[in-house]
Amino acid sequence: MKQLQALFTVMAIFLLGNVYAQELLTQEKKEVKQVIIDLFDGMREGDSAKVGALFGKDVQMYTSYTDKDGELVLKKGALAPFLKAVGSPHDKIWDEKIWDTTIELSMGIAQVWTEYAFYLGSDFSHCGVDAFHLAKDASGKWKIMHLMDTRKKEGCKELPGK
Repeated sequence: MKQLQALFTVMAIFLLGNVYAQELLTQEKKEVKQVIIDLFDGMREGDSAKVGALFGKDVQMYTSYTDKDGELVLKKGALAPFLKAVGSPHDKIWDEKIWDTTIELSMGIAQVWTEYAFYLGSDFSHCGVDAFHLAKDASGKWKIMHLMDTRKKEGCKELPGK
């Protein structure tokens, strides 16, 4: 009987540990997703300081698209010009809508993959996929370290609920 009680105790501890680990994982995924939400909120607000605070110091940025000749192009970007563009006045709000977001986490790094549609005000501009890599910094905050996106104007999936 004591062996059975010990077995149940060990199983209970194991199950509670798994529940706790899942709660931590869920909380971390929420924190990571909030960084992405804050990025697009900052873009809508035209707030380059808010947007800039979300990126790591050595962030890398790339865009993939097909040029007018049908050739696939991978273009390297940089944070400073992006922040300048975000913070510069523009006639229409930059509105990036996301859906079908997946988040993977392990040991202080995260990968986010999401479909998006980009609008200038209410006018559709382009769509694609955003792929982010984030890492926790020394203060425990998630920072975007790498951002790649694809861009196209045709063959876009509809934004759910649009």
